[in-house]
Amino acid sequence: MFLGTHAQRLDDKGRLILPAKFREELANGLVLTRGQERCLTVFSTREFESVHEQMRTAPMTSKSARDYLRVFLSGASAEQPDKQSRITVPQALRQYAGLDRDVAVIGMGNRAEIWDAPTWEQYLAETEQGFADRSDEVIPGVI
Repeated sequence: MFLGTHAQRLDDKGRLILPAKFREELANGLVLTRGQERCLTVFSTREFESVHEQMRTAPMTSKSARDYLRVFLSGASAEQPDKQSRITVPQALRQYAGLDRDVAVIGMGNRAEIWDAPTWEQYLAETEQGFADRSDEVIPGVI
């Protein structure tokens, strides 16, 4: 399970050292793709295959589904960590998420996200109070 917030840095070649707590889950490969709010989503290869199977049930007649799948899958990049647990974040994905040098890698349970660090801090500042004040059910049956 991916948990926590980890401050990381991209090197000059666009490589990122995976947080130590995420390495075992991602050792056999991962998939990076575009996420909402201009971050990148990181899936283990196994989890990405599961998500893709669910996506395959989307009706081909739905323009919204086609649009989503095009953006989500066209940006996907399969990566294999090297011996130093580094992955290369493709330039197109770095550009999409506005990644420069300092990044935040956050755990999202079954996946992780990579954010430009200042953008993550701004997002968190804007949404944290709403989280603390939440009184209605956001996730049915859980919270």
